[in-house]
Amino acid sequence: MRILIANGHLIDPAAQENTGMSVLIEDGKVSAWLRPNEAAPEGCETFDASGLLVAPGFIDLHVHLREPGQEHKETIASGCAAAVAGGWTSVCPMPNTNPVNDNAAITRYMIEQAERAGLANVFPIGAITKSIDGTELAEMGEMKAAGAVAVSDDGRPVPNAGIMRRAMQYARDFDLPVIDHCEDKSLSSGGVMHEGRTSLLLGLKGMPALAEDIDVVRDIILAKETGAHLHIAHVSTKGAIEAVRRAKAEGINVTCEVTPHHFTLTDKAVEGYDTNTKMAPPLRSQEHLEAILEGIKDGTIDAIATDHAPHHADEKALEYDQAPFGIIGLETAIGLAFNQLVHTGIVDLVRLVELCSTNPAKIFKLAGRGTLAPGSIADVTIIDPDVKWTYHNADSRSKSRNSPYDGWEFSGAAVATVIGGKVVFRK
Repeated sequence: MRILIANGHLIDPAAQENTGMSVLIEDGKVSAWLRPNEAAPEGCETFDASGLLVAPGFIDLHVHLREPGQEHKETIASGCAAAVAGGWTSVCPMPNTNPVNDNAAITRYMIEQAERAGLANVFPIGAITKSIDGTELAEMGEMKAAGAVAVSDDGRPVPNAGIMRRAMQYARDFDLPVIDHCEDKSLSSGGVMHEGRTSLLLGLKGMPALAEDIDVVRDIILAKETGAHLHIAHVSTKGAIEAVRRAKAEGINVTCEVTPHHFTLTDKAVEGYDTNTKMAPPLRSQEHLEAILEGIKDGTIDAIATDHAPHHADEKALEYDQAPFGIIGLETAIGLAFNQLVHTGIVDLVRLVELCSTNPAKIFKLAGRGTLAPGSIADVTIIDPDVKWTYHNADSRSKSRNSPYDGWEFSGAAVATVIGGKVVFRK
């Protein structure tokens, strides 16, 4: 099968291309680039991308697809449907399923379910410890052989430095990144939002920024000592970003990601007690949001990841203290990035593609992805940077509706998603 994505503007930081170019796809791979007005081969299906941006498929390093065990919130099929509607060609689900993805059988199951759905690629993240209980290391080598691309106990930070040290040594030997949700529970336990003036006014127990800062510093020291690749999940504090910046300057192998909600909302959004503003790490104060924007701008932050976390409406309908942490985000991420980052001049389009495609592919070593160079896998995100649209929770492809962005207006969206040379979504 041949498809020509014609007349678009190709942005491929890995190949150092930022120009008008048509992309020829054959048998699921990019076979050639054609200059404007260059004749297309006969027998091509043509996708006219005039006025659109053509980028290597966007890769979300951090999602929760809930299957197996919590299919009432999300399935791999429904999560992948939301992903491609949002422009993501690949997603990396965290292991906190039921049962936990701490063995090769669960890893294979998740990949097989994604293949049946025929939508986004799924690259599972295995657990660091069995049952993500922080005590006994999981079989990382077996999970990697089954298709896992990293390890994490996300949602349950590894509390014991000795176990984390051994985990990093073990993961290093298998060339697996170690992802940590950095939160010292001795400081944040019982908290439901950022600790600060707003939490005091609202009468809600706070989660101090210090809880994240301390764990980030600990993990960086361990990464330096072990030589492991440390990836900090959903960084949200000024102190954590400064620690990552210093670590990179020292040559320590550390990367980090940020979520759209942490660069668009502050703790003031909690004032209406909407449980769709409750997530972990929590929405921080303006000072921390500004530090995140600076980290995105100067390259300290490597990737944008959604931390897509579906929850049933009945769970989110509880009082703020009792409702679960997390929001969905696959379908709003690109719109938020354009609104907050691109159209404000914080980043240019090349940097946006780095954050959402080039760098994620490098971080998890996803061969053949993160570029559209000839020979690469034909995963493509096609974007209209100026299209006006409004997000409605009721229209989400996810099984859950827990987003704080219901009714938000955006300028910029993915208008088509191509997986392995097949158009699986078109707006």
